[in-house]
Amino acid sequence: MNADTLSRNLGLLTPEIILAGGAMALLMLGVFMKEERAGRLVYFLTIALLVVSAVAALFWTAGEGQAFNGAFILDSLSKFSKVAISLVAAVALIMALPYLESEKLLKIEYPILALLAVTGMMMMVSANDLVAMYMGIELQSLALYVLAAFNRDSLRASEAGLKYFVLGALSSGLLLYGSSLVYGFTGSTGFNEIAIALQDGPNVGLVFGLVFVICGLAFKVSAAPFHMWTPDVYEGAPTPVTAFFATAPKFAAIILLGRVLMEPFGGIVDQWQDIVWMLAFLSMGVGAFGALTQTNIKRLLAYSSIGNMGYALVAVAAASQTGLWALLVFMVLYMIGVIGSFGAVLSMRTREGMVENIDDLAGLAQRNPGLGWSITALMFSIGGLPFMVGFFGKFFVIFAAVESGLIWLAIAAVLFSVVSAAYYLRVVKVVWFDTSEIEFVPTAMSIYWVTRMAGLATVLLLPVLGWLVFRAYSVGLATL
Repeated sequence: MNADTLSRNLGLLTPEIILAGGAMALLMLGVFMKEERAGRLVYFLTIALLVVSAVAALFWTAGEGQAFNGAFILDSLSKFSKVAISLVAAVALIMALPYLESEKLLKIEYPILALLAVTGMMMMVSANDLVAMYMGIELQSLALYVLAAFNRDSLRASEAGLKYFVLGALSSGLLLYGSSLVYGFTGSTGFNEIAIALQDGPNVGLVFGLVFVICGLAFKVSAAPFHMWTPDVYEGAPTPVTAFFATAPKFAAIILLGRVLMEPFGGIVDQWQDIVWMLAFLSMGVGAFGALTQTNIKRLLAYSSIGNMGYALVAVAAASQTGLWALLVFMVLYMIGVIGSFGAVLSMRTREGMVENIDDLAGLAQRNPGLGWSITALMFSIGGLPFMVGFFGKFFVIFAAVESGLIWLAIAAVLFSVVSAAYYLRVVKVVWFDTSEIEFVPTAMSIYWVTRMAGLATVLLLPVLGWLVFRAYSVGLATL
């Protein structure tokens, strides 16, 4: 590899280099500074690095192309994904700071682990090789395992971290075994070479390998029946960590799943489409019915996440450019709703500490109308109720399914959405019509603004999404 080739390869990986190099530099900075001074400085520098990496993904990378013999790819999909991942991670860190300070958890390790996890996510969305894909997944996962158990004094957090690690190791095993089968039957780990090898059609061994790969990736997006870790980890992990889990890692994993299925295995859609729609159907069902009996707001959001990943998988099952565009729109709108919802959960603090029960929100609209309206808008949006931005996300997903001939799956998505509306409306009913004597302490400004802006976005984005609906009908979503 000559100097020019190496320079271009590194230029295509500018965002990852910024984050990985920044993480190492911040780690050294934190070690040589006094702990009480290092925490906040490293934290703010981490947020700045995430913003810089988003700018780099948009403007500073050396065009588009492939790097390191095709192992990594930079295209419009990966650029958009890197910007979205960096920005939502930065917002999650901004929102987490007051909680970490109040709980005495502000250590330099927290932002650095988040930075390394985001580096892994960026590698995932740019992966063009099975080995590169696995490297990105493991870099992300190892950091997230530690973050889940970051509050070492909490038994729930330790349990969450252990469950996440054990089941994550199982998913890694499935992914590696599937990748080895794919390599054995195609002779390559590169996505381009695999696609060429499949031009003559698949064989049984390759299909088995693909099934294992799908199962390993399904764990990362908490798709049923690989969802068993999600409610416990969401409930047990510190709330800011849960907010981080529910946004950027989900986005990276679902984009990776879509890329893996539609690029190297795009020529054998008939072999994997049935598997994906089954995962989508099960996830929507588990999410819709599993949340109905929940009393803890974080567990409710966990089942909501499972259900919404089912809708994302409907877009993947469509196996089309329209489905890919629908997936991006849906995930962006979903992340806005989720980050705002966890801001509301972080606002649930009394003088005695954090509370997490849904009933603790009783009468909130009377005591804090701004927070009450924000929660209402966010619940309506995540639930996909008509005339909220989340509705348009589901609309595009169903549009893509219908266009690909998955009529009955689209009908199932609508029916499960109606069922899931019950528990979102239940939260709104508690906020507006129940009464309680619980008083929340004033919310930190960072959490206040994240929650309010996310709530406002569910309204302010309506004109843009209305235009997208019009264009989808007139020229097709994939051409936008």
